[in-house]
Amino acid sequence: MSKVVEKTMKLTIPAGKASMAPPIGPALAPTGINTNDFVTQFNDQTSEGQGILTPVIISIYDDRTFSLEFKTPPVSELIRRALKIKKGSDTPNLKKVGTLTIQQVDEIIEIKKVDLNTDDIVQSRKIIAGTARQMGIEIKGDMTQPSTIKPSKEEK
Repeated sequence: MSKVVEKTMKLTIPAGKASMAPPIGPALAPTGINTNDFVTQFNDQTSEGQGILTPVIISIYDDRTFSLEFKTPPVSELIRRALKIKKGSDTPNLKKVGTLTIQQVDEIIEIKKVDLNTDDIVQSRKIIAGTARQMGIEIKGDMTQPSTIKPSKEEK
């Protein structure tokens, strides 16, 4: 007999840093799953992420077991890390806090490509540029130039 998904939850937690403390413990407690098991599994599976925000979808089954599905980090988190800044601008249309190169945008696309809703490099760059603009970050370079990322052997 297959398990029935009773509930799904979406959380964004720093990789390798899940704990029973709020907000994780109180969010999971009403579901009836073993929160210690969740913390252990999450930290084991994200240990190489070094604190980068990691979205996770938790499927909770009727027998109180669970499974984890990890997503790629938010674009804003990847931009923040690429520029080594703490946060975006409070007034993005007036105060700029950094500049991304096309190469950095392409590196972010390479990480996010499984979660983006397009395969077109120009459209992907526009998605990243829109998030950057909302953070007060400018893009330096021609958005229509060919990709700076070399295709892998599987993509050729």
